Amino acid sequence: MDDRKEHSVGKRLRVLGARHQIVRVDEEDTSPFDSLIEERLLEAAIDATDRADVVVLSDYGKGALTTRILREVIGRCAATQKKVLVDPKRLDLSAYRGATILTPNRAELTAATRLPCESDGEAQLAAAAAQEASEANILLTRSEKGMSFFPVSGAPIHLATVAQDVFDVSGAGDTVIAVLAASLGAGLSILESMKLANHAAGIVVAKVGTACVTPDELYASLASELASASVNDGRHISRDQAVAQRWAWAREKLTVGFANGCFDLLHPGHVSLIKQAAATCDRLIMALNSDASVRRLKGPSRPIQNEESRAAVMGAIKGVSAVVIFDEDTPLDLIKALQLDILIKGADYTEDKVIGADIVRARGGRVVLAELSAGQSTSKLVAKAETAQ
Repeated sequence: MDDRKEHSVGKRLRVLGARHQIVRVDEEDTSPFDSLIEERLLEAAIDATDRADVVVLSDYGKGALTTRILREVIGRCAATQKKVLVDPKRLDLSAYRGATILTPNRAELTAATRLPCESDGEAQLAAAAAQEASEANILLTRSEKGMSFFPVSGAPIHLATVAQDVFDVSGAGDTVIAVLAASLGAGLSILESMKLANHAAGIVVAKVGTACVTPDELYASLASELASASVNDGRHISRDQAVAQRWAWAREKLTVGFANGCFDLLHPGHVSLIKQAAATCDRLIMALNSDASVRRLKGPSRPIQNEESRAAVMGAIKGVSAVVIFDEDTPLDLIKALQLDILIKGADYTEDKVIGADIVRARGGRVVLAELSAGQSTSKLVAKAETAQ
C-alpha cells in the first residue's frame, strides 16, 4: 500500500477592478512532502544547476525548497563558482547563506529583519541586517521607489522606477530576478543588469495579470530614455530614433499617429491629408519611401525630389512632429517597430487594405481614413510639366 501523502494542486484567484488587481485569494497545501519526493526534486535541481551558468532559486514559501535542497544547491554553486540568485520568503535569511544575491521586496525585507525600509537610509540598515544573516548582496525592489542594490562591500546603487501605469504587480518580482540572472549570465555588470530588470518590471506591471516581456518591448523601453518628449519640430530622424521618440511620447501620455507615402512633389491633397492626420493625435510621424523604394514602385524616372528634399519639405508642414524614411516597399516593419496608437491613410483605401492596420488594432489603436482632395495627384503634375515642355 502506498501511504505517501497526496498534495492538492494550488489555486490562485485574482479579483480585478477597472483592470487593477484588488485582492488575491490562494488555496494551497504547504505541508511537508515525503523524503522520496524531496530526493527526486533535489536530483532534478542538481542536474539543472550543473547545466546552468546562473542559478535562480524562487522560494515561494510553499515547501518545495526545503532546507536540504537550499543547502545542496547553494553549496553546488559555491563549489563550481556559479552565481546563485534567491527570491526569499523565509524569515530566517541564514537559510540562504552562500547565495550571491537576495532579491526581497520591501515587505519581505521588513518581515525578515523587523526593520522599516521606506527611506534610503532605512533600506540600507535593513539590508545590512539581511547581509549579516545571509552574507549575500541585497537587491531590494521598492515598488514606486524603484530598486536598490546593497553590496556586501561598496556603495549602494539606487535606480528610480520606470513604471508609468501600474495595473497589476503579479509576476514583477519574478521578472526582475529572471532578467537580472540572464543579464549577469551574459556578462553584464550589476548596474547594467539592474537597468534591464528595472525596465522589464516597468513593462509587466503595466499589463493585466501575469505577463511576459518581449525583446521589442524591452528595447523600446530602454530606447525611450535616449529620446526627448519635447521633440515636435518635424525633424528628420532615423528609425531607431523614431522608436525612441514614440516611447518617450508614450511616457508623456501622448498619442502617436502615423501616415506614409512617397510624397513626391507635395500638393494640396497631401497637405489636406497631413492636416487631417495631425488632428487625430498628439504627435504625428510621417514616413517617406526612400528614393530606392520610390523607383521600385513608380519607375526609374521617379522621384522628382530626392529623399532629403522630400523630408525637409514634409517636416516644414504644420502638424508634423517628425519624419522618418524607410527603404522597404511598404512601412510594415516600421509600423511593427513603432507600435502606434493611430494609423492614417487616404479614403481611397478600405481599412482591411491598410498595411499594418491589424497591428495597430491589436494593441487597442485605430485606423483613420482621411478624406481625399479631388483632382490632386503627383503623377498628374509630372505629366502636365512634361506636356508644357
